[in-house]
Amino acid sequence: MASWAHHFVLDVEADGPCPGLFNMISFGLVCVADTGHGFLGEVAPLLDDPGLAAARKIVGVSLETQKTYAPPETVMRAAADWVTATTAGKRAIFWSDNPAFDWQFWNWYCHRFLGDNPAGFSARRIGDLDAGRRDEPLNTLAWKKHRVTQHTHNPLDDARGAAEGLQWILTEMGETF
Repeated sequence: MASWAHHFVLDVEADGPCPGLFNMISFGLVCVADTGHGFLGEVAPLLDDPGLAAARKIVGVSLETQKTYAPPETVMRAAADWVTATTAGKRAIFWSDNPAFDWQFWNWYCHRFLGDNPAGFSARRIGDLDAGRRDEPLNTLAWKKHRVTQHTHNPLDDARGAAEGLQWILTEMGETF
């Protein structure tokens, strides 16, 4: 278990496609070594604009509800402290179903509110690892059938399901937890 304790799956929910122009609504972090160990961050909006109606509908959180969440600096500090405590001094490695989306919000909010990102400058894509493992480089979705936790657009559920899928991939590769 210890060798994977510093690996996390990240999932982000937002009201649009990029930080700075849209609000991150919430994020989930789950430890790959222990999918029961997670962190849910719900972030007050930076912009007083509801973003894209379709995105808010998928997430199911109104701008008014989001305004009741904790300030970003508070949530990001708590998340970074949780990551640091979980890694026990090792560098955090982040995985995601779609780091092109999830990572950009996480990284931007970390740098904006913390001045640093506890995971450095990169993230890894679960689907690419699995596609490469199976020698099917264009089939990046097959791993998703191994999620146990249902995909609900609650970022903690979604990160947990992705971590379960990643554990399955890694087990197939001979890794142990």
